Amino acid sequence: MAESSLLYYITDRTPFAPDEPRRRRYLLEKIAEAARANVDYIQLREKDLSTRELESLASEAMRIIEKLRTENRELRTRLLINSRTDIALAAKADGVHLRSDDVSPEKARAIWREFCVGTATLRWPAARSAAAVADEAPNLPKEPLIAISCHTLQEVAAARTNGATFAVFAPVFEKKDAADTRPAGLAQLREACKVGIPVLALGGITLANAHSCLEAGAAGIAAIRLFQENNIADIVDALR
Repeated sequence: MAESSLLYYITDRTPFAPDEPRRRRYLLEKIAEAARANVDYIQLREKDLSTRELESLASEAMRIIEKLRTENRELRTRLLINSRTDIALAAKADGVHLRSDDVSPEKARAIWREFCVGTATLRWPAARSAAAVADEAPNLPKEPLIAISCHTLQEVAAARTNGATFAVFAPVFEKKDAADTRPAGLAQLREACKVGIPVLALGGITLANAHSCLEAGAAGIAAIRLFQENNIADIVDALR
């Protein structure tokens, strides 16, 4: 079992409220709560938003995290944006989370590095111009965190080969809202953890089964509901 397991909060603002303004406000409050609790990573995964809306939300989330980092230098929370390298750069986020069928981690990292030295050409979110983002390049991390979703051992191996920072292996357990999806189970998770890249367990994770994932070799736990429906500080204490 890892001595200090990595914790990854994946966002979903839709259960928070029926209207968008309150959804956004509650989500930003939850992101602040996660950062104060020193969750290692937060993935902004609001896939239904427009490019402009997602960039605005990502920028606000990053401002909150940076403010908390300034107030407490021990905070280590990092923000990743789901799938959108352009928005991650525009919001000055710490990295990107890629789908299993997305561009490769190697390609995403190359785009990030090229932008930081001023040679990348990207289609920027409507809310920002490439020139405006380029002016802020010195404030961007030169090396992005790159996570990738994996569902098979072959995908975990490819993530390692292509330079991902860590892999998120899912679903480990059966999920209530995806009963028709076959869970990988602890045996496959154990094999995935032998590939040579940090692997975080995702899918049906609860406090009751989280430790079995860590005992199987997982570097940490990724979840939506586990963090979002509970006091995050309590969850962090229980898992660490």
